Amino acid sequence: MLQEATVILKHFFYLALNYRPMEFSSKLLENAVAEMSQLPGIGKRTALRLVLHLLKQPEDQTTALSEALTMMRNEINFCKNCHNISDTALCEICANHNRNERLVCVVEDIRDVMAIENTSQFRGHYHVLGGKISPMDGIGPGDLTIHSLVEKVKSGTIDELIFALSSTMEGDTTNFYIFKQIEPYNILTTTIARGIAVGDELEYADEVTLGRSILNRIPFENSLKST
Repeated sequence: MLQEATVILKHFFYLALNYRPMEFSSKLLENAVAEMSQLPGIGKRTALRLVLHLLKQPEDQTTALSEALTMMRNEINFCKNCHNISDTALCEICANHNRNERLVCVVEDIRDVMAIENTSQFRGHYHVLGGKISPMDGIGPGDLTIHSLVEKVKSGTIDELIFALSSTMEGDTTNFYIFKQIEPYNILTTTIARGIAVGDELEYADEVTLGRSILNRIPFENSLKST
């Protein structure tokens, strides 16, 4: 065991000592790779492949990509009701009169809205928090849209609040914090059934499991007793 660890360490130090930074023949190429590699899950080598691929494409295709990203960054809105990403002041979900506005599903971000919508099992509205309470990352309740959610509950426009945050310590902390904030207003609070494995992010759950978790939701107080 010790011998194997020694071999691994020697190999690591060999790689470290012989590491050569990526060399570029063009400063423009280097800058493009540096920007691309800032995207999540994209390393320098992958960024280089993507940039070289774009370089081989017709100029109008690369220009279209650039313009689409610029327009998205400059013109995109956040729904004034649920904080979902939208092209207009009110997103398509909140503007749809066929949905139940008195049933609200609380999620972390837009990816969770998309994941739940793909199940076709939920016909209510959403409230996008924009993250989870995480002191380690410097994110407190004031950094999220919790205040506007509490105001909605106060106004008496919600009958049921569904907590659909990922089953992590941060997700459970956020659920509990919101629950204590709205407890005096005596509305029904539920949480998605734990068909989602503990520690899993909602966006990676398969549609069938996520759909069943929404349909088989349980009172939030029950989830507190089981933890």
